[in-house]
Parts: sequence; structure tokens; C-alpha cells
Amino acid sequence: MATLELANVVKTFDKATIIHGVDLAVSDGEFVVFVGPSGCGKSTLLRIISGLEPASSGDIRIDGQRVNEVSAAHRGCSMVFQSYALYPHMSVYDNMAFGLENLGVAKALIESKVSAAAAMLQLTPLLQRKPTQLSGGQRQRVAIGRSIVREPKLFLFDEPLSNLDAELRVSMRAEIRDLHARLGATMIYVTHDQVEAMTMADKIVVLRAGRIEQVGSPLELYNRPCNQFVAGFIGSPRMNFVPAAEMPGAKAGAQTVGIRPEHAQLSSDGPLQLAVSQVEQLGSTSILHGKVVDGVPFELILNGQTAIKRGDTVRVSAPAEQLHYFDQNGLRL
Repeated sequence: MATLELANVVKTFDKATIIHGVDLAVSDGEFVVFVGPSGCGKSTLLRIISGLEPASSGDIRIDGQRVNEVSAAHRGCSMVFQSYALYPHMSVYDNMAFGLENLGVAKALIESKVSAAAAMLQLTPLLQRKPTQLSGGQRQRVAIGRSIVREPKLFLFDEPLSNLDAELRVSMRAEIRDLHARLGATMIYVTHDQVEAMTMADKIVVLRAGRIEQVGSPLELYNRPCNQFVAGFIGSPRMNFVPAAEMPGAKAGAQTVGIRPEHAQLSSDGPLQLAVSQVEQLGSTSILHGKVVDGVPFELILNGQTAIKRGDTVRVSAPAEQLHYFDQNGLRL
């Protein structure tokens, strides 16, 4: 377990700045998720922390020690990659033991560590299999087990579930969270999937174009996004944005009003008229898709099933306490 501090970290490639002066503190034992759209710099930042990429400037401290000049092998970090990065000719046991063998760890201690990790990850019956004989989820557990046996200060995950199917991603999310609870380890997890971020993180770091937009717990970001970008990125389906002029009683100075689909309601005297273009019947809920004033797209989630169909027009409102107001610069009011 460890603390991590980034102080004004900058990364440039060929005179193009990719990471713009990032400051961040990660507490001992926290599960922190970096989330943002493709190209926002989240994987680059993770590689800088691990030592696989040097920072152009700024400080990286692990447990208070500046590690900018410390090699990746000696930083006490362990990375789990999207591609698993397993040796195909080696057994599960040998893949998990390989790093310890290179460090000269005694054979008996290696066996003890691998056995303990395998039991924790339900890999014991698979220790003699080759990676090609495993499912995607099993391979990812082997990659995680390889990290566990090293007992790193920091666990770093770079989009580890992206290659798995939807059902397996859900179960692996739960497994990684359970692993965090058992180990009490400091973990930093990169994903472009905001649902993964919301369901796994103690703290979410939202990145855009190499800058941190907001840091907070999942519910802090959901309930009080600091700007329109974060509001639109956190939540599924994404938040609706309508002109403030269309909403009676809008806060002074507001340019845009944000309404989450789950907070919108059907109302005979609602301020917005929604022309329904598509209805998703999910059984327990129904999602209406359509457009409101000036062709602005809008989604609304209803509990249960509905008789509303494509081509219908309905009126929509939302409770005043559930509205989000943003100024002309997209900042929260």
C-alpha cells in the first residue's frame, strides 16, 4: 500500500503538450479511477506514474519519495494491461512466478505466493494450463495474479476489461472490487467507460485533453458536476442539455439547463415538448428518445412499460431540485 502525489506533471511529445500540469493526491488504500474520452491522456498519465514514460516536468512521489529518476522496475508499481501480456508458451503458474524468479526470490517463497494468489483468484485448478486454454476472464485473472505476487505498492490497471464481453466485464468489475477490499491496496484504474468508473471507484478523476476537470466520489460527480463536460460524461444515458430560456424560473445567468433522463417526468403542463422518435422497452423501464425545442436531442427514462410510441408528442418537466445550471462558459452555477 502507498500514497501517490503528482505535482504539476507535464508531458510533451514533439513540442505537443499531452499532459498539462496535473496535480493529484491519492491516499493509502484508495481505489482511484481515471476516466475520460479517448485521447484525454489517462493512459499516458498512468505510464508516467509507473515509470514506463518519463515526465517532461513536475514531480511524482510514492510514499513521499520523489521517483522521477527511479526506473519502472524499482518504483514498486505493478501494471495490468488491456492485452493481458501473458507468455503463451508458459503455464499459468510460470506466468505468475516469472517476475519473482527474475528477482531471485527463493523457490519455496514463490510457490507460497503463487498458491495464495491463485486461491484468491480461483485459479488453482488452472495452474498447469497455458494461456490459450483459458477464457478471456481467466487470462485477465492470471495477469492480476502476476501483479499480486509481487506485492507492489501501487496496482495500476490500464483498461483491463476492454477486451471482454459485456457480461464478463460486469463480473470482473465485481472481482476487482472484491480484490481491493481483501488486499486494502492502493489501486489506480484507467477506463473510458464511465459506468466502470461509477461502480468501482472510491474517487474518480475526470480528464479532458490532458487536464483534470474534476476529482471526487462517484456521487459527488453525479450530483454536483463542476461543468457541462463532466455533467455530460458522468451518467448513463448522458445528461440532457436544453436552453435556459425554455425553462421558467431558471437561475439568473444560466445559459443551459441540465436534466438527467432519470429525473425527467411526463407532465401535462411541462415546459418542454418532446417529439418521440424512438422508444426502448426494457421491461422494468422504458427510454424515450426524441427532440425538444430547436431540434435539441432529449432522452427520458420511465419506470415500467409505456404505451407511448414513435411519432407521439409528450410534455416533459423535471423537479426544480434536480436541475443543473451552467453559464455561457459551461461552468456550474
